[in-house]
Amino acid sequence: MTTNGIDHEIIIVGAGFSGIGAAIALRNAGFDDFLIVDDADGVGGTWHWNTYPGVAVDIPSFSYQFSFEQRTDWSRVYAPGRELKAYAESCVDKYELRPRIRFGTTVSGADFDEDAHRWVLHTEDAGDLTARFVISATGVLTRPKLPDIPGIDSFAGVTMHTSRWDHRHDLRGKRVAIIGTGASAVQVIPEIAPQVTHLTVFQRTPIWCLPRPDMPLPLPMRLAMKVPGGRTLTRLVSQTYVEFTFPLAAHYYRSLPTAALGERAGLAHLRRQVKDPVVREALTPKYALGCKRPSFSNDYLSTFNRSNVTLETTAISAITPTGVRTDTGAEHAADVLILATGFKVMESGNMPTYDLHGVAGRNLETWWDENRLQAYEGVSVPGFPNFFSIIGPYGYNGASYFTLIENQTRHILRCLHHARTTDSDRIEVTEEANDRYFREMLARRGGQVFWQDSCASANSYYFDKHGDVPLRPASTVEAAWRSGHFPLADYVFT
Repeated sequence: MTTNGIDHEIIIVGAGFSGIGAAIALRNAGFDDFLIVDDADGVGGTWHWNTYPGVAVDIPSFSYQFSFEQRTDWSRVYAPGRELKAYAESCVDKYELRPRIRFGTTVSGADFDEDAHRWVLHTEDAGDLTARFVISATGVLTRPKLPDIPGIDSFAGVTMHTSRWDHRHDLRGKRVAIIGTGASAVQVIPEIAPQVTHLTVFQRTPIWCLPRPDMPLPLPMRLAMKVPGGRTLTRLVSQTYVEFTFPLAAHYYRSLPTAALGERAGLAHLRRQVKDPVVREALTPKYALGCKRPSFSNDYLSTFNRSNVTLETTAISAITPTGVRTDTGAEHAADVLILATGFKVMESGNMPTYDLHGVAGRNLETWWDENRLQAYEGVSVPGFPNFFSIIGPYGYNGASYFTLIENQTRHILRCLHHARTTDSDRIEVTEEANDRYFREMLARRGGQVFWQDSCASANSYYFDKHGDVPLRPASTVEAAWRSGHFPLADYVFT
């Protein structure tokens, strides 16, 4: 493997946990010539951008961390966002990654140089950068998705998306309208409701909200995790809980009763939390648990008991300078408009976040538009040599992102090690291997919850524009095993 004529052997795009995890794995494996680039001014990705009131992880912290870097001092079972941001900073410092990160560097495009077997990355801030290999570690919960509502630019008050919270504005005494009831809204709404004069929540589709087994972690429990086996046992319990609440419930819907049990728990939680039967009915999902990612909260639903909170389920017709108008013609006055409308996930322009051209100028976005979203084991796409994704189609199964990061970096390192052993400059997955994997993913989806009739009304972001759900229909154990045992013959090394 030669490195002549390139700036770095490997460039990682993204300094969130995906990029951090990939960089740590590279260092530990002896790949020292790498650079991380990110358009932000700090590390953490999701936890750098999302600072809204109440922001926290939505799975137990014992699972939302690297297996090799487990903390025992989380303040709560579900850690707040500031602790996740601090965890990212501590990982960067412990593994001496900071000198290898270039902030404020926006990658706008990348072209594969077939003669030199290298990638040329075009940036808006630092000119061109070249690398033998590129690891795309751009996340899916950083780029806000703005609603397409007439008049949204005419609003005269303060407008902000949850992922770009403006802390200069005090909500106390304000009339606030929030559009959306997804995961971010479930966290924001209980936090701001006691402060504002009035809060109007605009709901398109009710969300499954399950009780959250959250509590402060007292000192004795933190000390217990430091004894031999303490962390292992705690993590095992946490991982099992996460596996049952989504991956098994969603991907094995027809064969396991997990979802049905979860639905009963969710409906019982709703009955306990909401007093008004009319409001309770409006908050009741009409689709199966798992069609959309469920939320976990102990105070979201009860917020609708407050006299200063209104749940509005009529469709929005327009935003006016002074508020939000619904299809009935009613207008809800507001001083502040909060957009809890989620993120660009598996959409054009976000996977990846830059214009990518591979062999013979093949454009990745165009190829996916023509052939549907697909990637071998969620990592590689034929026609794009030396390019690997952490969060690619059919890679993530809905468990902890940290499990995904470690699985995908294990896959990538197997390829890089083999290339180094065989003195190869080019790694490319074969068309046959990619087609085989894609056929397998499609063949498995009949047992998933997404393809049941009730999911048609869920308005789930899991469905892409092709009508597919490019989540991996597999257990976490299977995904982990395959990341270390896929046939290397599925790649061509030259």
